[in-house]
Amino acid sequence: MEGYIVTFFTQQSRGLDGVSVAHWIIDKAKELGIRGATLSSGHEGFGRDGRYHSENFFDLEDRPIQVDLVLTPEESELLFTAIRKKQLSIFYRKTPAEFGNTLDI
Repeated sequence: MEGYIVTFFTQQSRGLDGVSVAHWIIDKAKELGIRGATLSSGHEGFGRDGRYHSENFFDLEDRPIQVDLVLTPEESELLFTAIRKKQLSIFYRKTPAEFGNTLDI
């Protein structure tokens, strides 16, 4: 299949509707019927504002988080439409990809 690898970059401390933005993305993807998503946390990074975000002993809330999804063009449009409706500002990377399951080859 042809589609995209989409990665959203955020921080653990960013919230929306009572959950982190990362978990909101995962919950929305599941609601839309998207096959899966992977949440990964980083140790350190900096955002477009130039501020460092890190996971450390005293503050685990500001750690960098990324959510990776592999999407068809239709799924991508559904997810980005939901994000626009919430007026979320989230940095993302969207890369064309071929994907599938090895048992289907």
